[in-house]
Amino acid sequence: MQIPKHMKAMVLTGHGGLDKLVYSEVPVPSLEDNDVLIKVAACGVNNTDLNTRTGWYAPSVKSAMTEDIGLNGVAASAPDLGSWDRASLRFPRIQGADATGTIVAVGRNVPAARVGERVITDPCIRDPRRPRHSQGVHYFGSEYDGGYAEYTKIPTGNAVQVNSALSDEELASFACSYSTGEEMLVRIDLQKDETVLVTGASGGVGSALIQLAKRRGARVIAVGGRSKETAIRQLGADEFIPRERNDLSDAISELVGTRGIDAVADVTGGPTFSQMLRALRRAGRYVSAGAIAGPCPEIDLRDLIYKDLQMWGVGNPQSSTFAALVGYIERDEIKPLVAKTFPLEKLREAHAEFVSKKHVGKIVIKV
Repeated sequence: MQIPKHMKAMVLTGHGGLDKLVYSEVPVPSLEDNDVLIKVAACGVNNTDLNTRTGWYAPSVKSAMTEDIGLNGVAASAPDLGSWDRASLRFPRIQGADATGTIVAVGRNVPAARVGERVITDPCIRDPRRPRHSQGVHYFGSEYDGGYAEYTKIPTGNAVQVNSALSDEELASFACSYSTGEEMLVRIDLQKDETVLVTGASGGVGSALIQLAKRRGARVIAVGGRSKETAIRQLGADEFIPRERNDLSDAISELVGTRGIDAVADVTGGPTFSQMLRALRRAGRYVSAGAIAGPCPEIDLRDLIYKDLQMWGVGNPQSSTFAALVGYIERDEIKPLVAKTFPLEKLREAHAEFVSKKHVGKIVIKV
């Protein structure tokens, strides 16, 4: 196909509010030797997009990701604005981690036969020379231009072919949320018949965790907004606790008794963090991949120490986890959950919808 020299893209011009997203015409990216060029069909919206745009990753920010921050950003005077790895970003930047589309050109070291492949993007760009769990050096749509554009480039290993009858918008709902969720379950080695607590159950990672945990045969206790109980149960949750309850540990005890739960897969953090640890059984496992309800919760180290708890943080899933995820998609073992779609030029409206937290599942941009 004839590839144009310029394309439409939603460009992030700096940290701040929705006004920092500017619909622009920019050059189509040029390829390095190991890159592929993707004609983007759709791209999912994720928390990392808002966290980066608003400056919420800054260590000086102690609050939850509120609707006000999501719309307007944190104080511009904050001294430590940056990205997920607390490194400074270079602007302008094209965000968007979850692109799906078709390869239309390849770099010199990439087989020409890849042209025409339908792919989804593995957003974690790794350095395989580094130790396990520390290989993630860049994130697609953060330190590396992403999928909120008509075309995007990515290293060939991060453009993963997928054979599925799902629509482009459905495929764009998987990469970031589901790979994060699956990596969380890999880290805690969740087993059949174990009980896991899933927080933020209506969001992208939370709704993915329910499906992925049920795929493993686990019992899922989901925490989410009371108004979303029906949708969350339809995803497969065995039990539901409204997040409006202030006594999370008591609510869990009502469901499982005094034994406690086997594991927690937490994507919210916030004031209930210490209650989650309290609800774990001896030698229970806790894993976190998000803190939008508050990044600096209180912890009682006596729970950690005297119950011999195990704790993990997940920011960069392994390539093996992403490969497994693609297999689940192709075998129809997990289902997409697209709440709403927006055209690329309406990305600001999509961010506003996302931060309102009225949806269940993923918001996706059609390109």
